[in-house]
Amino acid sequence: MEQNLKICQSCGMPMQEEQYGTNKDGSRNDSYCCYCYKDGAFAQDCTLEEMVAFCAPFEVEGGRAGNLEEAREQLLKYFPTLERWRG
Repeated sequence: MEQNLKICQSCGMPMQEEQYGTNKDGSRNDSYCCYCYKDGAFAQDCTLEEMVAFCAPFEVEGGRAGNLEEAREQLLKYFPTLERWRG
């Protein structure tokens, strides 16, 4: 397994080679995953809070949070450190 996995700067997912997003010209985008960024644009036009609500169940499912409330709290602290949500 690759040691230096890149993290999607929108949803925080560690990206494998086949999970990178794409730029408008079809080239690989190293900053965002294929679920968040495709053909040079974000796949979902959403707020930080909407992204947290969408991602929280995956945190519980993956065992990184005990429940949805805990997952939401963690993501509300983490997402503002990612490129898409800064500022």
